[in-house]
Amino acid sequence: MAAICVFCASSRTLDQRWLDLAAATGAELARRGHTLVSGGGCVGMMGALVDGARAAGGRTVGVIPQALVDLEVADLASDELVVTDSMASRKIVMIEKSDAFLTLPGGLGTLDELFEVWTTATLALHRKPMVLVDTDGFYAPLLDWLRALTDQTFLKPAGFDLLRLVDTVPAALDTIESQLP
Repeated sequence: MAAICVFCASSRTLDQRWLDLAAATGAELARRGHTLVSGGGCVGMMGALVDGARAAGGRTVGVIPQALVDLEVADLASDELVVTDSMASRKIVMIEKSDAFLTLPGGLGTLDELFEVWTTATLALHRKPMVLVDTDGFYAPLLDWLRALTDQTFLKPAGFDLLRLVDTVPAALDTIESQLP
């Protein structure tokens, strides 16, 4: 099956529903036979994500910069843990190791990762599926703003359409699986 990279929050102060969503995502990835590629952390949604994948028998690959390893937030239980020298090189490795990308709710780091893979896709530097899970309208304000960028021609409609929008994790994985070779 595929190596699917999941972007999500690593905050330790999130509502339980977001942690549950992440754990369910990891479990569903594993049930479908996919390898989980993550940011290599063990806290917040990222920690729940990898725990969910492993609990369901899945393989996990973490990619984390040394600075976060030094803060003792690395997922040392990963089947493969790649330590990079920076956040920028972390994104490069995550893109290289992944066949597709799934974005859950998150903050600045999550958006940074999403925009990196989306931008590189618009430049045809990769053709990997990208899906945004808009649970409970979490991303609605951002999507409205992005649609306005498209209306003003700052973002081409074809570029906007590279990112698939869904509201559930099963729909996200169905979308990814339908786009894989």
